[in-house]
Amino acid sequence: MHRLAGRGDDLPVTVGIPFPPRLLRDPRQVRIVDGDGREIPAAVASTLAWHFRDGSVRAVRVQFHAAPGIYYFTLDTSRKADIGGWPYASGLVDGRLAAIATLTPEWLTASLIAGPQSVAAADEPYARYVDGQFRWASALPTKDTTAWLFDRPSTLFKAYVRTGRADYLEAAEMSYRWYMAGIKRDGMPVSPSCGGGWLPDGKPCDVKYVYIEPVLLAVALTGDDSMHDAATVAKMAGLWDSGGWNGAPGPYRHPEDYFTERLAGLGLVETVAAYELTGDARFRQRIDARVGWLHDHQRMNPDGLGDDGSWRNSWNVHENDPHGGGDVRGASPWMSENIVDGLWHAWLVTADPRIPGMLTDFGRYLERYGWIDPQRLVPPHDWRNDCSGPHGQIAWYWSSSQAKADALMKIQDTEGWYSDGHTVELGLPVAAAWYFETDPAKAAALKKRFQAIAASYSPACAAISDTLRRFNWNNRGAGVAQWMMAQPAGAGMRQRTTSP
Repeated sequence: MHRLAGRGDDLPVTVGIPFPPRLLRDPRQVRIVDGDGREIPAAVASTLAWHFRDGSVRAVRVQFHAAPGIYYFTLDTSRKADIGGWPYASGLVDGRLAAIATLTPEWLTASLIAGPQSVAAADEPYARYVDGQFRWASALPTKDTTAWLFDRPSTLFKAYVRTGRADYLEAAEMSYRWYMAGIKRDGMPVSPSCGGGWLPDGKPCDVKYVYIEPVLLAVALTGDDSMHDAATVAKMAGLWDSGGWNGAPGPYRHPEDYFTERLAGLGLVETVAAYELTGDARFRQRIDARVGWLHDHQRMNPDGLGDDGSWRNSWNVHENDPHGGGDVRGASPWMSENIVDGLWHAWLVTADPRIPGMLTDFGRYLERYGWIDPQRLVPPHDWRNDCSGPHGQIAWYWSSSQAKADALMKIQDTEGWYSDGHTVELGLPVAAAWYFETDPAKAAALKKRFQAIAASYSPACAAISDTLRRFNWNNRGAGVAQWMMAQPAGAGMRQRTTSP
């Protein structure tokens, strides 16, 4: 327990404690004790359930008063010292928590609240990279709404899960409350009303700013359930279902259909989060539909050019020039990371047997067509930032199994300078493919690629702060890659009947 804005030694604290499946059935078994084993009077309530697993308690909210220090929770006997709880906002002093309570990263990662994760070792290059970025990304960005793209609160909550750091948790908690205060609570979740949309950017119908995952993480890790209710979550999920200004999502049926990997991926992530949070069968059905759309798009692309492993679509349509000449059928490697993240979330909840093959197929595509051959990285086409050194990896801004190199280089020259700013998040599709890859030669290539991506973890790359949302796009989904690569190649295929 850490003092923030509070005074004295009788500080109110609200903390979320997540639990793995099968461990806790009755929240009355949760007690708070001090270092001498004396029970601290506390209010404890269940906030999340493993409804898609075994029905056990997934998280509880605990509230108690105490001085800063180390406390413990036990499950060995029923709680004897109950107190009444209080509204979460009562623990704030001028908008800041009086005190904040952190858990060990060993417990946080084992709880599976953010899926399987590994504890960040002190000398882990990726953890140092996140820390380096946090030095410029820590301040609450209330003036730059694009700093919230790709979900700042979830990025910070996941950094906390791997480290147990109080500064990550405080930044996540503040970001979450500021973000959720901007959610539109009235109106239907369709354009032009767009209930459930985000107001601060002046575009509540722009669904790429609508995030439900941080609600799940905030409830589990801070105990704060004051910023949402069932109706709000339903509207946020409903806006993704209607598409807002982008039109309703659905199957990719024609080569000229509008499609972006970001909308497809984030839409799946947030639909899964809505289901995890509520257990609502509607959201479970939408997960199946979205996975099915992606499966058919990848395997049976209507352009008739076969299955290359990508979610191939039109560059011209992507750039809002559907009738322009010289179209390039292809995919964005770094935007496709959002789809991989969505599929991984869906796998954890559904164990859908279609997903492993989709992830390995994209990993093979990325290895074959996604990365720029270093022999091309010569003036005037050295598109990399020098921060990653001579072994830095860079993917095509727009990749293709169909187009000639000249067409890709033309796009790279106009759009792709320093697109290696997205290399870090590409560790996720490489690692996800590794986790399910059973071919030894292909697994070896993925391992080599992941090791090479580490060049982008350099302090010089971490220090680049040209756009605040870089912190989010690099790290919201990439942390789990460290856990994936620590598993044997193909380990996921041995767990097809149950998610990790």
